Amino acid sequence: QKIQCHCGAPRLMAEYEFIKCLITIGLRLQAVPTKEIKAQRLIAELSQLNFNLPARVWLPIYTVPHMIVRVPPQTAVLLNSKDKAPYLIYVEVIEVEDINTTPIPVKQNNNTLRQTKSEENLVDFGQQNSNNKTNVNGSNNITRITNSFMSYHSIYDDSDCWTPEDDEVSKQYRLRMRSHDKDTISQLSQDSGTSGDGAHPIFVAAGDIRRRLSETINAPKTSFARCPEDPSAAALKEPWDEKVNRIRESSPFGHLQNWKLLAAIVKCGDDLRQELMAYQLLASLQKIWEQERVPLWLKPCKILVTSAESGLIEPILNTVSLHQVKKHCKMSLLQYFMKEFGSQTSEEFLTAQRNFVQSCAAYCLVSYLIQVKDRHNGNILLDSEGHIIHIDFGFILSNSPKNLGFENSPFKLTQEFVDVMGGLGSDMFEYFKILILQGLIAARKHSERILTLVEILQANSQLPCFNNGASTVKSLRERFHMGLTEELLQLQVDSMVESSMHSMTTKLYDGFQYYITNGIL
Repeated sequence: QKIQCHCGAPRLMAEYEFIKCLITIGLRLQAVPTKEIKAQRLIAELSQLNFNLPARVWLPIYTVPHMIVRVPPQTAVLLNSKDKAPYLIYVEVIEVEDINTTPIPVKQNNNTLRQTKSEENLVDFGQQNSNNKTNVNGSNNITRITNSFMSYHSIYDDSDCWTPEDDEVSKQYRLRMRSHDKDTISQLSQDSGTSGDGAHPIFVAAGDIRRRLSETINAPKTSFARCPEDPSAAALKEPWDEKVNRIRESSPFGHLQNWKLLAAIVKCGDDLRQELMAYQLLASLQKIWEQERVPLWLKPCKILVTSAESGLIEPILNTVSLHQVKKHCKMSLLQYFMKEFGSQTSEEFLTAQRNFVQSCAAYCLVSYLIQVKDRHNGNILLDSEGHIIHIDFGFILSNSPKNLGFENSPFKLTQEFVDVMGGLGSDMFEYFKILILQGLIAARKHSERILTLVEILQANSQLPCFNNGASTVKSLRERFHMGLTEELLQLQVDSMVESSMHSMTTKLYDGFQYYITNGIL
């Protein structure tokens, strides 16, 4: 039976159109030539998307019931990718008990500027040009954003719109622009005044101008300067609590008690079904180690596959990549730890060091068991507590970049990792090897759970990680070393650690990523 809203519209149509719009933005960005122009285009697209919010839509990667009220355009950032255009958005929501019955919240308008057309009125004007009139929640028509985003400025009379020359805020805005590079958060409004060359101006609601000015002035001071080639570094370095407070202060919905900030990565052009399989394997190993009380730390990321070439990913908060650490701080990993957590004898450093060891051992085991490849420093994150986190599982089991099988070490373990642990022979380095041994013993005890999951996923699968057919599962079974005693298994672990530390292919692959492909340090 087809469930419909009381107005007769399909109940999930708004959600479907919202997700489709996010994916469409990513596809459009792929055709834009430079990262800086892509960032400007991303903000412009999200600004127009906001004309259709709030609405009865949500982020399906989160289980807590919520309703999206706004997507702050200027907080969105592009992520590092040579050919694709994945981007990270922060989404303002309100927690609800039932999204179908909760009233749509109203924006709090504290704007003192003269405003002849508010954002709400702009939506009404946009509705006149919409070909799809499906009504989802009465006052919100999310299907106005089907197919393409409308050019709202083309339907107004010039004399009836607010321009920056009208109010004192324009003076503050121009002063801000003189002391900073052109900020992408003002891209929609910086040309909104009447230009001398007769070009058609772009108009933006005064309330939106005021919020952008406030957020620009309150922009966080981080240790990572904004870089046009790596716009995500500064945004990701900002502590989550500070980001939440900053966005809430300038939000027209920040006064609501059930207001909350969520985040999502929108990815286009990649098959995330293999990422989803990796998430299931990591979640299974995480449960096994918890059950066996082995203190290994993993952070599986939730994945929503929307098509064979797109999907949503749950971002890991308060993290930066090792590439960003090297590029922006220009220091070793140990020096960065000392900068962030204090001297090597401080309590904070020792806690972060333990977190690093427990997470590094866990991901080394994961990398070995399911043969994770493409382990450059852009795919390894470091969080604010010292945990190391691997992302991007596009190459696992039997496939590798270009199918060359170049990375042949059991896992990635560089000298910098060992230095953070305290060096060879240190207590934490020995603890690292003990954790790998304990984790491998626990994993092989429950190996059938992992093997059965892979066999089920392999059935009639066209995923590239199963290109080797039945030998894929056979090789996985061999990596559990079921026939070895614990004493022999310990020798096996020592051998894997030793070979990984001195792996020439790891060093060559890192150099290849920097000099030949992505410029990743």
